[in-house]
Formats: sequence, structure tokens, C-alpha cells
Amino acid sequence: MSEKFQSKIDQFDGDLWGFHFKVEKSIAEKLIDGKNRRVVCTINNSHSYQCGLMPYGDGDYFINVNKTIRTKLNLSEGSKVDIVLEKDESKYGLPMPEEFEEVLNQDKKANKYFHELTPGKQRTLLYIASNPKNTDKRIRKAFIIAEHLKFNSGKIDYRQLNSELKQKL
Repeated sequence: MSEKFQSKIDQFDGDLWGFHFKVEKSIAEKLIDGKNRRVVCTINNSHSYQCGLMPYGDGDYFINVNKTIRTKLNLSEGSKVDIVLEKDESKYGLPMPEEFEEVLNQDKKANKYFHELTPGKQRTLLYIASNPKNTDKRIRKAFIIAEHLKFNSGKIDYRQLNSELKQKL
């Protein structure tokens, strides 16, 4: 099931959230399954990405649109956009990088700890692991994340992890 509608790019006043578009409650409710608000968003029939429906505060929802997407699609505040939303049926809500998957397949303890994390923490680690364009860096990041999980008994200390990533990359 997909939901098609038009919206416009807007910007929040504060520093926490930036550019976004609004999704009416009636549309969002068709895609939300319990606590799962993950969707695949396609903007202007040209760019798709996995994201979450975030509560706007007035009953409606919003979806963030980062700078990379805005630049690629030449969007700015006030731009009208054609939106298609589909429920995200993927396992993690983000793609699993091959390198990280291989590390988890080879390291049962790290795999166990990773799969005990909340879905949001799993997505954060997947985002971190997939960020470098260079394969060698993705492999090194995968090992660093796995070691971090094992050293901290499945807990994530983001400050420590960032420090480890900077030191070892």
C-alpha cells in the first residue's frame, strides 16, 4: 500500500530539526503499525530513502529531508514536492552494509549483542557502518563497532565509539 500526496519543504525554527515536509495524520495513520513508524519515502518520483514518521505535535507528522537530498533534487524552503510513502518492510529500517553483515556472521558475540539492541540503536550503528564510501573504511568501521559492542557487553557509549572510530580510522 502506498500513499501519494503533495507537500512543501519547510524549516523548523530551532536547531534540533531542520528541513522537512508535513504528513497529515490521516495519511500517516494508514502507514503506522503499532510503534513502527518506518516508511520508504519517494520525493518527486526521483529519490527514495528509508525514514521515520516523526510526531509534529499537532497530531500530524513530519519527515526530515537532509541537505544531500535537498541539493540533489534542488529543493529549498517552500518547494512543492510530490510524495509517495510506503510502509518500510525491511528487517532493520536501513540497508545492512555487506561488510558489517560479514563481521556479524563471523563474530557470534557481536552478532548477539547487535540483535539485542533496540531497533533505533541498530539503525544508528548501520548508518555509522555504511557511511564511508570506501570499502576498506567500511570494513574497519564494522570491526570497530563489533569490538565496541563486545567490550561494553552490548551497550553503546556513543562518545567512546566516536573516539574509537576517529583513533582507528
